[in-house]
Amino acid sequence: MCRPPRAFRLMSLHDATVERLYREEFGRILATVIRLVGDFDVAEDAVQEAFTAGIEQWPRDGVPANPRAWIISTARHKALDRIRRSTRFAERRDELDRMAELAASSPDTMSDSDLPDERLRLIFTCCHPALAIEAQVALALRTLCGLTTEEIARAFIVPVSTMAQRLVRAKRKIATARIPYEIPPLEVLPERLAAVLAVVYLVFNEGYSSTYGDRIVRADMCAEAIRLGRVVCRLLPESGEARGLLALMLLQDSRRSARMTADGEIILLENQDRTRWNHEQIREGLTLVESALRSGPAGFYTIQGAIAAVHARAPRAADTDWREIEALYALLMRLAPSPVIELNHAVAVAMSSSVELGLQLLESIRVREELDGYYLMWSARADLLRRLGRLNEAADSYRRALELVSTEPERRFLGRRLQEVTPRGRSG
Repeated sequence: MCRPPRAFRLMSLHDATVERLYREEFGRILATVIRLVGDFDVAEDAVQEAFTAGIEQWPRDGVPANPRAWIISTARHKALDRIRRSTRFAERRDELDRMAELAASSPDTMSDSDLPDERLRLIFTCCHPALAIEAQVALALRTLCGLTTEEIARAFIVPVSTMAQRLVRAKRKIATARIPYEIPPLEVLPERLAAVLAVVYLVFNEGYSSTYGDRIVRADMCAEAIRLGRVVCRLLPESGEARGLLALMLLQDSRRSARMTADGEIILLENQDRTRWNHEQIREGLTLVESALRSGPAGFYTIQGAIAAVHARAPRAADTDWREIEALYALLMRLAPSPVIELNHAVAVAMSSSVELGLQLLESIRVREELDGYYLMWSARADLLRRLGRLNEAADSYRRALELVSTEPERRFLGRRLQEVTPRGRSG
């Protein structure tokens, strides 16, 4: 989720307008300004300064008719001023001329339809093969979604300092190698496909299960990831993995309206009202999964789409074919081994075979400490211990999960679970 700049703490009557614009439009705005400026760092600083200017001016002058265009125009001017003040002004004279030409072709009254795929251009720029794959995805998340370095580090389960170094190196490489800001020719698209799909996947994940804030679901971010997924499918119609990813996102998103109560509390999958699922999305997702599976060996996203399809086909939670899910996760572990996939497989084993066996597999992950800072590992462990009646151990794991969780709905959910397993009179 995009985290507003520090100045947002000082806002008054226009808080909602500016903060919503920042949260929902940051990626699109930054993508546009990067195109105009040609420099990631200058563009990002200019956008932050433009939002700060909005905070200061809009309460006095009123919110403009097109707030996003106002921010883009202001950021463009601030970037121009920054470059003019730079000691490298002479070296960047050609860049200033190019910015002037782009500004002339990008009036302040631009509409949504004027810039349909700026973010897709940004994804392909970030996903240039000259960059390491980890840096490609991290940079796209930073610029496309406005995620903080801390949030991206949490998604990759790496130290913040490591992620910060990756981002700095990636931006420097784009500048020194003069990587163009464009969707590349069709013949070179396949070499960037893996990173592009990874970015779209992580954008969706951030929308589907946000890492920060007072809500879990970001419907706007899910919708944008699905839109980008459709574009990638059109660009590469022969890619089964692109179809598999689109299927996965549609099937996951189909459950969105059933995941939360009206007052923002979490509803677990097993307790959701399945009549509230989006069955049009489910039909499309199932068709795409079947198409992706027929197109060749199933890849990372197609297998996950197949897992989501198993849940979607079950009319009731009790009808879920957990043995098939367990087998699919086992296949996924062989294809793309990771501790998170191993954790999901352990949970599937607990549901399909026995809770004891699932916990045994989970414990083998825990002792390696690879997921020690991952709250879902601790909450999964707590749930299995709870199911086995080992309430004191479950309480300890819920406490550890609460130390690590970063969204308020999940914090409230885990707090309730902790109360359920804590004997009366014992403090948390």
